[in-house]
Amino acid sequence: MKFTKMHGAGNDYIYIDMFTEKLSDPEKAAITLSDRHFGIGGDGIILIYPSEIADFRMAMYNNDGSEGKMCGNAARCIGKYVYDHGLTANTEVTLETLSGIKNLQLEVTDGKVSSVSVNMGKANLECIKIPMRWDSEHFINQPVMMPGGETLLGTAVSMGNPHIVFFVDDVDFDDFELYGTFTERNEIFPERVNTEFVKRISETEITMRVWERGSGETLACGTGACASVVACVLNGFCEYDTEIRVNLKGGIIYVTYNADGTVIMRGGAETVFIGEIDL
Repeated sequence: MKFTKMHGAGNDYIYIDMFTEKLSDPEKAAITLSDRHFGIGGDGIILIYPSEIADFRMAMYNNDGSEGKMCGNAARCIGKYVYDHGLTANTEVTLETLSGIKNLQLEVTDGKVSSVSVNMGKANLECIKIPMRWDSEHFINQPVMMPGGETLLGTAVSMGNPHIVFFVDDVDFDDFELYGTFTERNEIFPERVNTEFVKRISETEITMRVWERGSGETLACGTGACASVVACVLNGFCEYDTEIRVNLKGGIIYVTYNADGTVIMRGGAETVFIGEIDL
């Protein structure tokens, strides 16, 4: 089976062209291929299919075999993949995901895609749709007690997948893994949750560290960057209609939360290597 290893801001996945390849058990394949010692290594696998309602369709599986609904970094990489591999000559591409159709704008330099902007649609703040078990309609700036007794203020956002954003003084704190694991499997999130820890730098810049459900810590998360900027605006740290720089361990993503509720994410996408593996 042929594959392409790609990353967006260090969020690395194994991309498989399902126009030409077949995969009978993607859950098992995700676990096997993602292993960084005995496989290719990655945060999961991304399958690129034909679509009846968009130009292409994506399916994503985390490195524990669970299926995810959406990945912003992967969406950007798919934009680069389909253009650079000749599957499309268009610089505007629609992508079907489990969280709806996303619109991609491709920036091409010397015949290759160098940057991709993704219209991520509208952020959803309704607890019932995130989903989370909570009596109020929204979960904004609410206290959450962590193991050991520390309380952090969290804001919950859905970008087609569930996120909770905590604001901290320093993202490199000792209990990151403990807090990430605890929050991911907190009973108020029936489908688990992605957790972002955010430090505000200025009105136009933040630093973020992420614990992804099904993957643990990753170097970047596109939907997490979007959720973090939404949370910043909702809590008065940043402004609507303003592009915010999000610093991640693996690189930089730019996010704009518009006053109409839509979120635009812009960033790079890189091909690491192309190979072939027996399954």
